[in-house]
Amino acid sequence: MAAGCTGGTETAGESGGDDGDRLSAFYGQEVDWRECGDGFECGSYEVPLDYGTPDGERLEIAVRRLPASGADVLGSLVINPGGPGGSGYDYVGAATGVVSRAVRERFDVVGFDPRGVGRSSPLTCLDSDELDDFIAVGYDGRGGGADPTDVTPDGLRELEEVNRGFVEGCRERSGDLMLHLGTVNVARDMDVLRAVLGDEGLTYLGKSYGTYIGTRYADLFPERVRALVLDGAIDPGIDQLQLSAQQAAGFETALRAFVEDCLGTSGCPLGDDETSVDDGVEKIVGLMAEAGDEPLRSTTGDGREVNRTRVELGVMAALYSESFWPRVRSALADAFEGDGTGLLMLGDDLYDRDDRESYENSSAALVAVNCSDHPSPRDIGDFEEAVERAAEEAPVFGPTLTWGALPCAYWPEEAVAEPGRLDAPGAAPILVVGTTRDSATPYAWAERLAERLESGVLLTREGDGHTAYRRGSVCVDDAVDAYLLTEEVPPDGTVCVR
Repeated sequence: MAAGCTGGTETAGESGGDDGDRLSAFYGQEVDWRECGDGFECGSYEVPLDYGTPDGERLEIAVRRLPASGADVLGSLVINPGGPGGSGYDYVGAATGVVSRAVRERFDVVGFDPRGVGRSSPLTCLDSDELDDFIAVGYDGRGGGADPTDVTPDGLRELEEVNRGFVEGCRERSGDLMLHLGTVNVARDMDVLRAVLGDEGLTYLGKSYGTYIGTRYADLFPERVRALVLDGAIDPGIDQLQLSAQQAAGFETALRAFVEDCLGTSGCPLGDDETSVDDGVEKIVGLMAEAGDEPLRSTTGDGREVNRTRVELGVMAALYSESFWPRVRSALADAFEGDGTGLLMLGDDLYDRDDRESYENSSAALVAVNCSDHPSPRDIGDFEEAVERAAEEAPVFGPTLTWGALPCAYWPEEAVAEPGRLDAPGAAPILVVGTTRDSATPYAWAERLAERLESGVLLTREGDGHTAYRRGSVCVDDAVDAYLLTEEVPPDGTVCVR
């Protein structure tokens, strides 16, 4: 439980007791829904900044829904796309693709921007230009994106300065908000939403980081779980450095799958069907090293150099879904000719940089929530040691992702959640879905989460890409739909072959 959030599961407004009485005004709210185009309805509700002092400052949470298309409505299905920093409000706009027609007939599909994100009291830490520098920080003290395993003394000082500056920027621009952004607070905000929607139990579809919101919710409010689908699971039992290293390993599994596919495709810039996967991967690694020595050119006209860090980000972004693979093949072909524009644009997509306002907030929320949710070392020397280990376990992406956790070394300690069991005792069956070659959330995390949750049931998709539901597997879609509609889970350990 994060500092400032006192009590356990008996703090919600429907639980009774002193805390329940103090929160009853929040649980008794009604959303003033208004039409907001294309059949959607929009509104907002309020939550306390600090659940330990609910009479204090309030936050406004933006919410949007697509009403059920049928007459026999079961209630609301709350959905979250992940992140941290992802907008559930925007995600609902794609509800016809995100959720099946059968489910949309029986449920209002609802999304909200978590506290600190988008339209919900957004956190701000740096302006857009500062974020450009933060994301592309180098390791040689010259901003060149050089080798993350060979950091110069100047590079180490630059890393400290840039990451401390990020945290100081959060303090200056957002004040106490940064102390209350942990997922435990988001889960409690979601329980208020469940109540104001009029649902006795929560029906929820969370993807990627959204699975952690669902896990926190189930542990806080196990008696209020109706049906939770946790797709692309986060393992809640790891610290920030473990999360970074294990995620890097997932990206490398996905990278090898991409390279293997590319080598069997006509015109692959990595070689042909006689080229080994190892050699194909090595060609990408060589490109990264070259960009660290001499950045690639770009045609964006904004002065940004495509250094090693930006090449890595572009490749990683493309590993989230097989649908991106043709685009990254083209971007790599251009990059080998010295033009890094395609890779730069892929990385921009990952950080929502096409919309400068969104880019500014989603990146801030990503760091803030991760640092609030998972303990981290406080000594930069521990990060140096972790980078060495990551280079052995995941040599392509491990060092960069490990350094990417450095802001957490300077995050206010009182804002960091304490580790907990997070096993949701007494909850109804919870469906955990994992994809065997998931890039961003390794399959092992889904296995561990299903085992950790007292009522966890594992559904496996054999395949590539990030998350499973509505990704082309009829087997997965049928199982998830049946669970959402009837609360009946598939047999534990069911495997869907794509």
